[in-house]
Amino acid sequence: MRVLTKSGLHPVLVDVGASGDPPAIWKAIAKQSTYVGFDPDLREMKEGEGEFYKQIIVNEAITSDASLSSVCFYLTKSPFCSSTLEPDTEALANYHFHDLFTVERTATAPAATLGSVLKRVSLDRIDWLKLDTQGTDLRIFTSLPDGIRSRVLALDVEPGLIDAYKGEDLFVDTHAALLKEGFWLADANIGTAVRVRESSLKMVTPNKSLQYSYAGRALKKSPAYCEARYFRTLEWMVRGGRDRSEYILLWSFAMVDGQLGFAMDVALEYHKLFGEDEPGIMMRQESLARLRARSKVVVPLIKMKRLLKRMIGRNY
Repeated sequence: MRVLTKSGLHPVLVDVGASGDPPAIWKAIAKQSTYVGFDPDLREMKEGEGEFYKQIIVNEAITSDASLSSVCFYLTKSPFCSSTLEPDTEALANYHFHDLFTVERTATAPAATLGSVLKRVSLDRIDWLKLDTQGTDLRIFTSLPDGIRSRVLALDVEPGLIDAYKGEDLFVDTHAALLKEGFWLADANIGTAVRVRESSLKMVTPNKSLQYSYAGRALKKSPAYCEARYFRTLEWMVRGGRDRSEYILLWSFAMVDGQLGFAMDVALEYHKLFGEDEPGIMMRQESLARLRARSKVVVPLIKMKRLLKRMIGRNY
């Protein structure tokens, strides 16, 4: 992104629970960014070569408890379900995907708080934080030192809507806490699962693999978890006296997420607070160009729909 390069900014992107590839949305700013990925379960961990300006991979569990130097890690059948929390097998038994949470083994993993690891790698801030820790996202975020937590501009979390882990941080609590922290909900993707017990599926077919396929394709799905993205509000930015670089970063994050209206709000607020400078001009021009390009597609469609409604109204 040109404004990041021109401003000499290198966003710090932290990925806690980094099984699989880094978030695809970060590709647009990868070359300018420092990436820190955490995951003690490396069965699905992939390390990109030269994708980021700087890349650090930490094979360590993150805990919210500063008194712990290690944690028990529950390694499940699916690496994406592994957690420092024990799966709630009784509650999960109501869902067809409960087998994914089967604990294959436990392991003691070295652990540290996120703040202490950042200090170890000489980073004093996080600009965009992604937490996918299977049940502990909120407690890890709130365990960050105030000086680091207050500088997080974008936050991705994946809290549960059902009891998949014992004592987990659910969406209802996570959302309420983040609103109080000065965030607004920018995006939410609801993950689903079929609520049906194995005993019921056996009535259809005794074949276990067919049970899973049948449930996933033929039965209605219910909300199970939420992939949610939050950005800081402009009101919070003003109250906190955020500096030029933080507004530029927030604008950049909004742009890569496609939040074009909010990005323009940020650009105009930047101009109001800091006056006319090169980054401000670049942000306003890019925002306006993208908004106008979108209007060239959407506005004619709106006019066409209105015309059709009038024509239909005249005929009936």
